[in-house]
Amino acid sequence: MNHILLVTDNPDRWHFNIPSATVVTARQYLTDPQIQRLRHCRVYNLCRHYRYQSAGYYVSLLAEARGHRPIPKITTLQDLKTSSIYRDISSDLDDLIQKSLAPLQSDTFTLSIYFTRNTAKRYERLARQLFNMFPAPLLRAEFKRDTDQRWSLSNISPISGAAVPPEHQETVERFAREYFSRGNLQVRRRIQPRFSMAILADPGDATPPSDPKALQRFIRAAEDQSIEAELITRDDYGSLAEYDALFIRSTTVVNNYTFRFSRRAQSEGLVVIDDPDSIVRCANKVFLAESFERNHVPAPKTVIVHKDNKNLVLMQLGLPCILKQPDSSFSQGVVKVKTREEYEAAIDALLDKSDLIIAQEFVPTEFDWRIGILDRAPLYACRYYMARGHWQIYNHDKKGSARFGRCDTLPVADAPSDVVQTALKAAHAIGDGLYGVDVKMLGDRPVVIEVNDNPSIESGIEDHVLKDALYDTVMASFRRRLESIGTSSP
Repeated sequence: MNHILLVTDNPDRWHFNIPSATVVTARQYLTDPQIQRLRHCRVYNLCRHYRYQSAGYYVSLLAEARGHRPIPKITTLQDLKTSSIYRDISSDLDDLIQKSLAPLQSDTFTLSIYFTRNTAKRYERLARQLFNMFPAPLLRAEFKRDTDQRWSLSNISPISGAAVPPEHQETVERFAREYFSRGNLQVRRRIQPRFSMAILADPGDATPPSDPKALQRFIRAAEDQSIEAELITRDDYGSLAEYDALFIRSTTVVNNYTFRFSRRAQSEGLVVIDDPDSIVRCANKVFLAESFERNHVPAPKTVIVHKDNKNLVLMQLGLPCILKQPDSSFSQGVVKVKTREEYEAAIDALLDKSDLIIAQEFVPTEFDWRIGILDRAPLYACRYYMARGHWQIYNHDKKGSARFGRCDTLPVADAPSDVVQTALKAAHAIGDGLYGVDVKMLGDRPVVIEVNDNPSIESGIEDHVLKDALYDTVMASFRRRLESIGTSSP
């Protein structure tokens, strides 16, 4: 992005010099025709007041109307006025708040948050999390300790640059410089990128969908599509609005940060893969079972189990059979039962966690087909073989580590056409995103085991046939999606 505007209603008291940003007054921003015509801006609203219909309020409001990207947004300003949100924040961040503030002797504490950070390193994680929830350049959070000696957030509000204490000026200027220079790849490029992308990855993910080498190949492929891509982590939630697209390459789960990122990105108008609907649908085996039946997708014989029909399952499926918790992944939460005693113990344990689970006939095979699908078209075809001496691809031991079987990749044209067509039919029922469809052969008939959002794309495995063309295809899809909604950065 070419234009970073720092908007203040009191430029005489603005003491920072940020080379990559331009300081303008609120009046300039609101009335200057040249500024109004700027097409691609990030607007950092540093006005003293954001009350309804004040100049600060209108800076954020009109920035959104002009297609600029304001921080804070109007919705953030409204959230900052809602006292009930403070209770929710205190609950969500309770452990972090108690741990961060426990050493304090006083019963009140004020935390200043400057471009996601605090001048004291011990409070930086709390500062980052509060910024993620209320994205604003400069914030001030107030905490109180109750009679039970527990801390809670009592107020949080944006502040102007003029409100920064003199002793913090130098540090805040450094924080601002680092914030605005973060991920600045365009200085190395002769061609200005049109779009920006965040690739969400988790360095601590034990089974990441893409290894570091694959992530770098995605970044290079994005550059060829005029997309400036950079890796982000879960700590960058508050910065999502700065991008045009989000590509999630961290294991997706409905009740963790990946889903929140996806929802936030979609609400901000970003192109996002995996989109929230795909995460919800693919993450739940009960949904998939209903979807397969409704759309006539061939699948192993399946029963949706609840407490009232659990005694009838074995009559319909026999033994052995497979029991799955709805949100199972990477072969975890999936149990093979061979006797009635094993069944009764496993079914009760699973129904204690979920009102509905899945029971499925056991289909032993040497390997599973995985057909990668993007934009309702096949992308790659792999065979994932079972782990040695095991009936699943992953064999998890009691210590939490896993062994997995070998795999091979072949041209889509060389995969059985009925396997590919069956996979496409299953994915069509989910959406038009990026999916990995697992298919087994039941005799001479392909059956779908599941549809995965966030499928593995690792160097040397899924890209074995297409090489760089696989990454190029994914990024070309992002570019088409971006162009179709008219979102672009210089």
